[in-house]
Amino acid sequence: MPYLIPTRTPLTPEQVERGFDYLLTLQTGGGTYAAGRVEATPELAFTLLRLAEDIIWPVTAVDGEAADLCADSFALDEVGCALRDWARDSPTTAVPGIARSIIRFVENVIPDPDDHGDTLATLEAMRDEHLALAHAVHSAPGAHR
Repeated sequence: MPYLIPTRTPLTPEQVERGFDYLLTLQTGGGTYAAGRVEATPELAFTLLRLAEDIIWPVTAVDGEAADLCADSFALDEVGCALRDWARDSPTTAVPGIARSIIRFVENVIPDPDDHGDTLATLEAMRDEHLALAHAVHSAPGAHR
């Protein structure tokens, strides 16, 4: 039986900007550098979890028709549960860990759009795509603002 995933309200452009600002700051200068520039808050933990879902899910989703499912097929779901628990129990300490998880995933799985091996360029391209989607969704007629 397939998972029943409730419809989610898309991130706002401001949330996308804040989440990617943190990711890019962390990627550029490290944890101490990011901590001095972006406050880790429960809202940021939520935003990073949503970005993690939006970045990781399309790449790793298990095909419902797959006949050779195994324990490894569900490992990322368990990682997601652990990240959600961490964000729920300690949102401010979860922020850098979730962000580092996203960055490592991008480094190891998602190809650089310019083929230079530059994770920063990949994150910037993702930010632009997510911002365009957020603007489109939140400026559509009848959208909640």
